[in-house]
Amino acid sequence: MPNPKLEIINVSMKYHTLSGETEAVHDFSLIVDEGEFISIVGPSGCGKSTILSMISGLLKPSSGKIFLDGMPITGTTSKIGYVFQKDVLFEWRTIEQNVMLGLEIQHQTTPEQKTLVYDMLEKYGLLSFKNYYPRQLSGGMRQRVALIRTLATNPDLLLLDEPFSALDYQTRLAVSDEISTILKQEQKTAVLVTHDISDVIYSS
Repeated sequence: MPNPKLEIINVSMKYHTLSGETEAVHDFSLIVDEGEFISIVGPSGCGKSTILSMISGLLKPSSGKIFLDGMPITGTTSKIGYVFQKDVLFEWRTIEQNVMLGLEIQHQTTPEQKTLVYDMLEKYGLLSFKNYYPRQLSGGMRQRVALIRTLATNPDLLLLDEPFSALDYQTRLAVSDEISTILKQEQKTAVLVTHDISDVIYSS
């Protein structure tokens, strides 16, 4: 049988501070197969973002192991894309320039990659806004730009850290449905963490 896309085995994470030791994650295991969209739901402070940080290689677990396509994750990798709570767009760059940023960093701004990015901008209703600046877009449109920027580098696994939390309730319902549709159309494996069960319902 093929390896799962993501496998987390008995992972724990302890933070050491002057006041003592805090265990943010205890003995957590998870298997995510190719093309699955998994949601992790829990209240603020329960360790959800810590789990994503360990998957992405930003944090090393105190114990346990994490594998991507059967290979241990030992640090950050371009195979994993991360969408944060805030869209983290650069206000002085146009939408086109923001979307191309990841490709620039990875030195992948080939004509073929640019064509794929323009195709995604057109498919998801943003091509006509490519010369706009983030401040000229709605919150939902900004989050779509952030997602396309991450997808542009073609990661094998996408991590979404409460990507709708900065939006008002009605907008987040619409955007969560949009992002779920985009991920399914792009056939991406994704892990979403959220404190709001409605995000899961409208993203499923």
